[in-house]
Amino acid sequence: MAVRDFHTAAPTQSLAMGTFQRKTPPSTRMTSTKIEWPFSRIGRIADAADLAEVLFPGNRNHQHAFLVLWVTLKWARGIVPNLAAVAREHGVTRRTYERVRAKMRRLGVIEPVSRFNAGTGHQDGWGLSTRFERMLQQLARKVSDLRDPAGAAHDKDLLLIKLALARRDIGIDNRRRSYKNDHLMDKEG
Repeated sequence: MAVRDFHTAAPTQSLAMGTFQRKTPPSTRMTSTKIEWPFSRIGRIADAADLAEVLFPGNRNHQHAFLVLWVTLKWARGIVPNLAAVAREHGVTRRTYERVRAKMRRLGVIEPVSRFNAGTGHQDGWGLSTRFERMLQQLARKVSDLRDPAGAAHDKDLLLIKLALARRDIGIDNRRRSYKNDHLMDKEG
């Protein structure tokens, strides 16, 4: 049996009972922060439902959960101590709630409030954050700075192209090696 990296495709192994596929260990799975933001869609955002479609593309359950959490936090006076209870009231499953809350936190849309914070009256809970807005403003500034050729070095930009090519070639070589190992394991099995 060959030792495999968990980030490559899981090989099928045979046992006396049948076959199974190795899965990625749970500790390496992270909540996806994939968002869709083509410029035409960003300009058409009119309400929180449109924002939900951008932040949770193609998943109506996650969009519904986002709206439940967003509206609750938006209209709360202060912090919300238990978002899970609010999600349950609106028919959001625990798993969906956990995934949506994790993505909102990773993006900086919401943040946990600690009981050690005197400004919140020493209460635990959740609140809306401004980190996501600040991150988008910072991204806009960075892109604007990168577009300006006055502050850039042409040699450095050409070197970046060469480095990207080298990283791409390493990835292609690794995929080829993995493909060959899969076929060798199939022939041995």
